[in-house]
Amino acid sequence: MYLIILGPPGAGKGTQSVLIARELGLKHLSTGEILRHAVTKGTPLGLKAKEVMDAGNLVSDDIMVGIIKDAISADDARKGFILDGFPRTIEQAKELDKIMDSLWYDSVKVINITLDDNELIRRMLGRGRVDDTEETIKNRLNVYKAQTAPVKEHYSSKSAVFDIYGIGSINEINEKILDVLK
Repeated sequence: MYLIILGPPGAGKGTQSVLIARELGLKHLSTGEILRHAVTKGTPLGLKAKEVMDAGNLVSDDIMVGIIKDAISADDARKGFILDGFPRTIEQAKELDKIMDSLWYDSVKVINITLDDNELIRRMLGRGRVDDTEETIKNRLNVYKAQTAPVKEHYSSKSAVFDIYGIGSINEINEKILDVLK
């Protein structure tokens, strides 16, 4: 099974991805973790990514597509994976489609976690991350609405897309997701 998890920042994508991967035996591929690791290491990519992310913007498509191609081509991803944080733009989605086709992977299923802005802002301010100020959070939500939300529509015509309302306990939300996937 090949899954993409979509949703605005703070919706719980990372938490749910880990649980879904464990439950279904999938490789968890988090672009956020990959990028944060590069930032921590101070690599050239990490330094460029940090500058972009600190402003609340998205890392360039060419960098992200390369990272994802390597990750989903790896042997441990061939049995199935969940992509957490990719694709974030229509262009990335189209590139992912090409990569998936070239690897002869079946079509993906998409989980789309939804929440209202006030709940997202509340959650993100509560995470305690240095880069989570109200201003950068609002910018991230605007970037998400402009660039990432349309990705759901891209997949609606070609894949199974499941909308999950992200209110409830972590386990309740996880059960909703697993129910639609089974």
